[in-house]
This record gives sequence, C-alpha cells and structure tokens, in this order.
Amino acid sequence: MPEKVKIKFALFLPAVAWFVITIILMTLPGSDIPQNDFLTLIYFDKWVHIGMFAVLVILTGMPFLKAKAANRNLFLRIALAAICYGVAMEFVQKFLTTDRSFEIWDITADAAGSFAGYFILFNRHKKNLKAKVSE
Repeated sequence: MPEKVKIKFALFLPAVAWFVITIILMTLPGSDIPQNDFLTLIYFDKWVHIGMFAVLVILTGMPFLKAKAANRNLFLRIALAAICYGVAMEFVQKFLTTDRSFEIWDITADAAGSFAGYFILFNRHKKNLKAKVSE
C-alpha cells in the first residue's frame, strides 16, 4: 500500500486565491466587462478562459509535485474537476448573474485550459521522474 504524504495546506493557498478570483471574474455583471471590437474579433474572452483554467489546474497540482505525491491520474482528476467547475459557473452565469449567459464555447475554452494545465503538470512530473532516475 502506498505511503500517505502530508501536504501543508499553505501550499494550496495560491490555488484557493486563484479560485476565488475566478469566481469573482466569472460572476461580474456583463455590463462591467469592457467591450471592444478588436478583442471580440480575436476571441479574447476565450483566451482568458483558457488562461484562467490552465492556471487553476497548475496551481492546484503544484503542491502535489512539490511533495512528490503526484501521478498522472491525480492531474487528470484535477483537470476534470476544473472542467466541472467551469460548467457549473456557466449555469451560475445564466441563472444568478446579470447580463451574462450560458456559452458552450466558454466551456470548451475552460476544458482546453484545464487540459493545457494537465499537460504542463504531467510533463513537469515526467521531468522530475527522469531526474530522479538519473541521480
């Protein structure tokens, strides 16, 4: 049976802070979000979703990397949880905020960011394993 590793909660504080920031950003009234034709043209909103969710997954997974308690399944579960959070926030935007709506493309961007974060974490984990083997 694998040994349990204790991870200090303080290592998760950046992820918790980022989670709170994403809640605030995604529940702002639509009228508070600047509108710009150029930003609409380059789908800036979707790039923001990708970035927000990639950072969320990375910040959540980093304490596990630092504690050497990481594995591929864990990172996948973190990414899937982030996608579920993104879907839930779309329903929050639809039913509980003003001037916001449910957008399937936001969910797609959230998923893309979550998987980007997953791949970054997993590649970092693989590098750590290779470095450990070569020691």
